[in-house]
Amino acid sequence: MKNTRKILYTLVFALAFLLIGTVKSNAGTLSLNNLDFKAQINNDGSMDVTETWDINISETNTLYKSFKTDSSKYSEITDVTVKEITNGQNKYFLDNKNWAYHVKKDYYYGTKNDDGDFEIGWGVGLDNSRGTRKYEISYTVKDAITKYNDYSELYWQFVGKDFEISANKITGTIYLPSNVSNKDDIKVWGHTEGLNGTIYATDLNKIEFELNNFRSGRYVEIRTLFPTELITYSGRTKNKEILQTAINEETKWADEANAIRKRNETIERLVRIIILVINVILIIVYLKKTIKYKKYLKTLNKYKPTTELEYYRDLPDENSTPGEAIKTMNINLNQFTPTNFGKVFSATILDLALKGYIEISQEKNEKNKDVVKISILKESNGQLKSDEEYILNFVKNATNGKEYITLKELEKYIQNHPSKVESLLKNTHTKINNQLISEQIIDKEQQEEYKKYKNKQFGYGFTSIFLFGFTLILFVIPIIIFIIDAILCGKIAKRLNVLTQKGTDMQEQWKGLKKYMEDFSMLDKREVPELVIWEKYLVYATAFGIADKVIKQLKIVYPNFDEMMTANLATYTYMNLMINTDFSRSFSNAISSSMSSAYSSGSGSGGGFSSGGGFGRRPEAAVAGR
Repeated sequence: MKNTRKILYTLVFALAFLLIGTVKSNAGTLSLNNLDFKAQINNDGSMDVTETWDINISETNTLYKSFKTDSSKYSEITDVTVKEITNGQNKYFLDNKNWAYHVKKDYYYGTKNDDGDFEIGWGVGLDNSRGTRKYEISYTVKDAITKYNDYSELYWQFVGKDFEISANKITGTIYLPSNVSNKDDIKVWGHTEGLNGTIYATDLNKIEFELNNFRSGRYVEIRTLFPTELITYSGRTKNKEILQTAINEETKWADEANAIRKRNETIERLVRIIILVINVILIIVYLKKTIKYKKYLKTLNKYKPTTELEYYRDLPDENSTPGEAIKTMNINLNQFTPTNFGKVFSATILDLALKGYIEISQEKNEKNKDVVKISILKESNGQLKSDEEYILNFVKNATNGKEYITLKELEKYIQNHPSKVESLLKNTHTKINNQLISEQIIDKEQQEEYKKYKNKQFGYGFTSIFLFGFTLILFVIPIIIFIIDAILCGKIAKRLNVLTQKGTDMQEQWKGLKKYMEDFSMLDKREVPELVIWEKYLVYATAFGIADKVIKQLKIVYPNFDEMMTANLATYTYMNLMINTDFSRSFSNAISSSMSSAYSSGSGSGGGFSSGGGFGRRPEAAVAGR
């Protein structure tokens, strides 16, 4: 079944990328809504061309087009004018005379560029903005017509292969110098890579062509023969006949084009069949999964606390580490963030101090500023749980054999050792998770099931978005099924008992204790425990991020709080430290900030982009005569 699923996904994504390759893309800073050509052939063999650009522009200073130098197609380009006709205005641009990389707004040039090709450029002034504009570019192509004995010929690329702007539509009208006797006297052919255009002689002196969904990097080429007597003179006259040669060439190319069209039609039919088959397979396979998920969901019953609690005054488990308390309360937390781990780290330091493994003290330095010192008093010797032992060893390594380390030095150590911080953060979470499994707080099998269904939920969601974004309605029914399956997998994951019944009860108790610590000053004073208990409570209050609030309430509840602290300094050592040094906020926030900085920017694990780079060039648009 897994192999079948892999094959299906491979087919779907391969088909999606195939379809992406055939869809029009207007990515970039420029896209044409419509590009229209009006070309008047004159009896002296020249051609007056007016191009109308209806274009969407974003962050662009200058537009330009160039004509490849080719004496076999024309002799020169003259009489260039550029004007803007957006919203009916008729604003002529001023001639800049010389070539320029960037052209001032409302200025243009028509001259040779550094490559020796003729180029027309005009300033649009949208360097840091965007908008839709309409421009009219006019010019005369000298000797555009070749005069043969039997027919005169226009063979011209209105859009060259190096044209870098896609267009929703390209239209054109070519006018002959005068009427012919019969439209059959006008021979017309159009060339483009997409084979998606049409061209007809629509009147006795008029030829029209049209293409939709033009993609940049292709060309639009028109060839027409008309009675030679319509041209009185041309700088390019050849003493031979052209009709049969042109017919032979165009017949050959038409046959090739028709073969391509036929092949494309076959491919399109095959693709439609493949899409249909994939749809049917996906619908059958994943409807079965939908039914399976719905049945499985009905069998699941989420554990409820044995006793629902609003407040809980006692510690749920005096042996629980701060990390275990946080993990139990946030059971679906897959990894600690630097911020919440800063709180766990700080609370664990306090817990280790209360257990006699480290000592935290405050002294004045030579500048009479408070300095917090952390000293290692003894080794773990297997008496601590693995997460606290791991953090104790981290602090010990940070001291580097010294008698103590200051808080500032610890911060600096954390910032300078990002890989160790990353390892500390990840491994501490793993150790806590394993401890909770061994203590039967977490059900390992259910946790694995939870991860599996969360991954399924993500997979279905991603696939739905991908297919909808790139294939639209081609897989509409499978997309709907994928969305339903994603929702069902999410519900299954939510209903799985990752916490055992014991863990569910303990989670309720931890939540009740947290709420109790947040609100105890408003409760009946008989419900308030002895002050000495609060030093232990403050460990978990630090982990929960509410230590400051608890200390403020202690001052309200205990009338002679400050005197009691002073008189019993030895008894309330760390409570005194937290009160008099703002330990809870400064220590926890400092460690959180240091870890966040080290973990997100120094470890190479990912983060924000820098401001480096920024190379760019104006978009280019080029036209070449063939």
